[in-house]
Amino acid sequence: MKILAIDSSGLVASVAIVTEEECIAEYTVNYKKTHSQTLLPMLDAISAMIDLDGSSIDAIAVAKGPGSFTGLRIGSATAKGLAAAWKKPIIPIPTVDALAYNCYGSDKLICPLMDARRSQTYTGLYKFVGRNDTYDMDVIVPQTVVDIEQIANDINVRGEEVIFLGDGVPVFAEKLQEIMRVPYSFAPPSCNRQRAALVGTLGISYYKQGCMEKPEEHAPEYLRLSQAERERKEAEEGK
Repeated sequence: MKILAIDSSGLVASVAIVTEEECIAEYTVNYKKTHSQTLLPMLDAISAMIDLDGSSIDAIAVAKGPGSFTGLRIGSATAKGLAAAWKKPIIPIPTVDALAYNCYGSDKLICPLMDARRSQTYTGLYKFVGRNDTYDMDVIVPQTVVDIEQIANDINVRGEEVIFLGDGVPVFAEKLQEIMRVPYSFAPPSCNRQRAALVGTLGISYYKQGCMEKPEEHAPEYLRLSQAERERKEAEEGK
């Protein structure tokens, strides 16, 4: 099985080709360029390097959200275009789940933090549990958007040591220092941002479970209204 994976849910742009045995190629850039400038050239570079043929791909896994509204739309459009051209299914992967997978095998509570602005974070809680000869990632709190105080208090109540990761860490680090009552740490730079290889790894699991959709069925999952939609709603409610 071979999966093309795409993640453009945040500042990071990432594409990868993964199988059940290995990550064949991955191209990840964390720089201030728009994903419309980077995704297709990155995919072209990988394709040329490994002689990729679209017919050899079984499915396209894409980070479905939450995240940047623009980034998610670009990733979704790219995945849908390729899936339609190659006649392949799309595997929608929760962004926060894939981010948490950076900490595979840890015995600590995992809490991804993505900056959602307005003192809020896209987040969730995860725990890796050893089963037979591998680790399964249990979703304790599914991805959601909440104030940073809420997720921190949830962790404090659980009383478990936690690892934070994601682009929300530098945004909320000072606040976490004030409110955390349990031991915590931050993931190192090598594993604290989105990676398409992780989207692809989860995509293989989803594929085996039949969790796929046709290109025309796919849409990003934003979890909340865009700024323009919020402002319009507030204006209407103020009338």
